[in-house]
Amino acid sequence: MKALILAAGYGTRLYALVKDTPKALLPIHERPLIDYILDRIKDLDGLDELVLVTNDKFYLVFQEWAEQHKDFPHKIRVVNDGTKTPEDRLGSIGDIEFALKEAQLDDDVLVIGGDNLFDYNITEYIEFAKAKSPSVSIGLYDVGDLQEATKFGIAGLDDNSKIVSFEEKPEEPQSTLVAMCFYYLPKNSLGLINDYLVESKKSDTAGDYIRWLYQKKDVYGFTFTGKWYDIGSVEAYKEAQEKFC
Repeated sequence: MKALILAAGYGTRLYALVKDTPKALLPIHERPLIDYILDRIKDLDGLDELVLVTNDKFYLVFQEWAEQHKDFPHKIRVVNDGTKTPEDRLGSIGDIEFALKEAQLDDDVLVIGGDNLFDYNITEYIEFAKAKSPSVSIGLYDVGDLQEATKFGIAGLDDNSKIVSFEEKPEEPQSTLVAMCFYYLPKNSLGLINDYLVESKKSDTAGDYIRWLYQKKDVYGFTFTGKWYDIGSVEAYKEAQEKFC
């Protein structure tokens, strides 16, 4: 299994904080946000490599970060998607496809957004996802507030945890169960990303891919509990600084 961390965004909503620092390296209690992700994945059974995809602006910064983590028990590889501005970014699905090809990934892939801050053990999720393979499994979280839910993709599940509905940032969400940037992509499902890109001509939003995919294939959702922060705004970052420990 490979872990793929998405860190190629430009943090436009956090520009005052990330002008020269990528979101994934913003400090949370004096540690880079991404180091908390490493804490959660380093002991995963079967993991043998971590790939991080970033942009040209932050490539050298992440190379330096990787050099400082040579004690991580698995190989860390940083790949540069070549973009230089928010206007030419590849988008989350575009970056997943780029990383799959650039790093020649031919294995199950655990995809994690580099702006996810969480404290839960993900072993149970991996076991769930492997049991559902070759179907894709995504991470879900109950934000408990309908207004907050409007900022995310909203998933509906049946009794077998299969996704039966998906809306991206609905004005009137039917639930508070939101999709995180947390995906388990079995090896045999990787080619579907290219199929989606060819068919849709859209690469920016991962939620669009999930909405396309569940209508063609079985997709399952695993609901996480614990603390989770999506560091997408100054307000979210400040809240994480205050409450995450």
